[in-house]
Amino acid sequence: METDVAIIGAGFGGLGAAIRLQRAGFTDFLVFDRGADVGGTWRDNSYPGCACDVPSHLYSFSFAPNPRWSNTFSGQPEIWDYLRGCVDRFGIGPRLRLRHEVREARWDDQRQRWLVRTSGGDHSARVLICAAGPLSDPAVPALPGLDEFAGTVFHSARWQHDHDLTGRRVAVIGTGASAVQFVPQIQPTVEKLTLFQRSPAWIMPRLSRRISGVEQAAFRAVPGAQRAARAGLYLVRESMGVGFLHPAVNRLASRLSLRTLRRQVPDPELRDKLTPRYAMGCKRVLISNDYWPSLTRPNVDVVTAGIARIVPDGLVTDDDVHHRADTIILGTGFHVTDSPVVRRIHGRGGRSLGDAWTPSMHAYRGTTIAGFPNLFFLLGPNTGLGHTSVVLMIEAQLHLVLAALRHMRAKGVQAIEPTAQAQRRWTERVDQKMAGTVWQTGCSSWYLDATGRNTTIWPGFATSFRLRLRRFRPADYRIAATGDTPNDPEREHADAV
Repeated sequence: METDVAIIGAGFGGLGAAIRLQRAGFTDFLVFDRGADVGGTWRDNSYPGCACDVPSHLYSFSFAPNPRWSNTFSGQPEIWDYLRGCVDRFGIGPRLRLRHEVREARWDDQRQRWLVRTSGGDHSARVLICAAGPLSDPAVPALPGLDEFAGTVFHSARWQHDHDLTGRRVAVIGTGASAVQFVPQIQPTVEKLTLFQRSPAWIMPRLSRRISGVEQAAFRAVPGAQRAARAGLYLVRESMGVGFLHPAVNRLASRLSLRTLRRQVPDPELRDKLTPRYAMGCKRVLISNDYWPSLTRPNVDVVTAGIARIVPDGLVTDDDVHHRADTIILGTGFHVTDSPVVRRIHGRGGRSLGDAWTPSMHAYRGTTIAGFPNLFFLLGPNTGLGHTSVVLMIEAQLHLVLAALRHMRAKGVQAIEPTAQAQRRWTERVDQKMAGTVWQTGCSSWYLDATGRNTTIWPGFATSFRLRLRRFRPADYRIAATGDTPNDPEREHADAV
């Protein structure tokens, strides 16, 4: 089956791409997703307490405001409902192909099309948009003995709601964004909660509140009011980016966090375990009002020793202490810099994107990749943010995608890809901008790849990224008209990295 544009993923990126394509007159597209419903990350992560740490009015499409947000920081059910509502609102349901896992996408140089093999059938497309998302594949650590554990094991992104935790001895591995949300929710019901912490997190208060019915009515009656609220939030969150680019600025926020820790955790020994020893922002900054207090309860232990092995009835740490457990919950994050989907995408010459991104990811303007014609990667290398909404970055990328497609349509272009030189220049500028930022202060985080490079975060403001993607630059691309095949792919591959 043929389509003009194939989109992988039906989360914020994929649905945003579908809506923007349709509104721009590109109506021949299909959206493939392995799930039974849309939503991506917000479909899969349904653990207790799951919520967004970006304000609701900003964590939504600019072209699809939601005047009915019930809280300034929305929970997972409401965000998932919003995305499903966007499908109905813009009528893209017939273009969805759910339960269609993309098993392989391969560029055909002769036909100059992408051949897409899915669990629901094969397709071909002129353009491929990958919106699989960086937080879609859970990372399960290689812990010795994990397969021999006699109890129940699951990742927080695959929460087993039918497994009642009441009265159980639960071991939680990991103290990232997910654990900070679900630990306070499960702590009151379990008999014993043992939290295995590799490094403590910087935590700021969650300044959330309910949005009143009067406010919602005003947003419905006066759309400009919601746009003004969004603009104000945009400016506030952008200003928070200064502390990531100039770490000394975050000292005030660090003191606020430590003061909150002292107030919420009176025990000096526990407080010492929970005190970060790295610059705020080097790892993801978390927000919570109840995480630290939950760790002070009598049924909670915080363990900082490394895990040596898993045994049938619990975990043994490096200090040879046996911690009994009948349930293990993995709050161990996702495959961000090594996403499995990149091994399934093959460009010119059959080279996989995984190989092209080994040992480090590179993409021109975070969106297009040398050696991969007509591929647009949403939330690709260096498009994440530490201070504001990644939906802003997705929309900036979609603006570039549409500009490229319009150029191709106007000029009769069959295939485009960035030149190796343009991609290299972009990567060098990003690396230069990264120097001096908080992410280069020495801590280990999931922002870094195997080489130690930060290939995840954009080292600047969302505004600067949006400005750099505001127009398509033909001179930075290798362009093939119908019937043409770009030459010397091997040299291009080598030059691109």
